[in-house]
Amino acid sequence: MSIPSSDTPMPARVSGSRAWSPGEIRALGATTDLLTAASVLRIGRTKAYHLARIGEFPVPVLRTGRRYLVAVAHLLGALGMDITTGT
Repeated sequence: MSIPSSDTPMPARVSGSRAWSPGEIRALGATTDLLTAASVLRIGRTKAYHLARIGEFPVPVLRTGRRYLVAVAHLLGALGMDITTGT
């Protein structure tokens, strides 16, 4: 496991009341885990897993084994942010 350099910005994975900027969301990459997506959407951990399990999470969720993945483009779209630009 490699340790990120201090030059690499890492978005904080904080659930709850933290607001995510469009740049922070884009910095997540192509996909992110369910808890990070829930934080972006301001959904708690328990509710996020419940919604994913019953197929009602606000954006499409891909289940891979025991993991849930969410496309960052879907998060941006759900928040009304342009997928390709900084707005």
